[in-house]
Amino acid sequence: MLAALWLLARIMPFVPYTQSVLVMAILDLMFNSLLCLALLYPLVKARQWKHLGIWAMVLLLLMANIIFYLGVFNQLHEGSRLGLYTALYVIVMLIMLMGRRVIPFFIEKGVGYPVKLRNYLWLDMSSLGLMLAFIILDVFVVSGKYAALTAAALACLNAGRLLGWYTNGIWKKSLLWSLYLGYVWLVAGFTLKAVSYWSTVNPMLAIHAFTYGGVGMLTLGMMTRVALGHTGRDVFNPPRVLSVLFLLLLAGAMARVVMPLLTTGSYAMWVMVSQWLWISAFTGFVLIFAPILVKGRIDGRYG
Repeated sequence: MLAALWLLARIMPFVPYTQSVLVMAILDLMFNSLLCLALLYPLVKARQWKHLGIWAMVLLLLMANIIFYLGVFNQLHEGSRLGLYTALYVIVMLIMLMGRRVIPFFIEKGVGYPVKLRNYLWLDMSSLGLMLAFIILDVFVVSGKYAALTAAALACLNAGRLLGWYTNGIWKKSLLWSLYLGYVWLVAGFTLKAVSYWSTVNPMLAIHAFTYGGVGMLTLGMMTRVALGHTGRDVFNPPRVLSVLFLLLLAGAMARVVMPLLTTGSYAMWVMVSQWLWISAFTGFVLIFAPILVKGRIDGRYG
């Protein structure tokens, strides 16, 4: 039902109906609301109160979507911008929180030799606190200078986090380096956000680093690993073609973010190149994993 609501909302803008936007809003907000309930129920039932912080971010996505549609229907000044950017940065914050838990864990289990990676509580707390400040400063207060300073601090903190997660063995496993490089793109996004305030760098390149490089690569990396692991397959020996898919997406991020910095007058071309690379990578994912995901686990267990 959730998948159907999400898909119908995505289709509605292309339906020739005078109230298609209103129907899209209703379906979209129903998806967000029911997703919140669907995630909250098992957390309460299992008394997993420590995960309510993650659930709260899903609730924030619902609030951001409400703000977005209030802007679409001219009920809130700049509501569309406020909703879009709040949602984007909440997703980045969610990745930071989840990445702190899963990326070093996956690396420790996947490199094939004993290694203990470092997480620092002070870094975790200060990073999330600064991220909240960054959202307020960049989206709601629109303070370019202080948002840039906060972004610079976030770039430094998360770069330090990556140093604590590094070990040479990640480069031998596509399911590891894809996640690691996806997090690198988040650091690049904060760096570009800061640099754009004091230079002529297009601030939209920071958004592309967050979305295409960060969200894109981490989404593909997590989906492939989880799809393999939760269908009973060996995550330590994934299909070799996954490396190709990750490289396509990495090349697309480079085309979307780095090449416009190195060339002038070719931005539209690099955007098109990155679009085709994105489509190729995710089409490859669908072709490989759709047969896996529509069947039961290969080990016969429930799921």
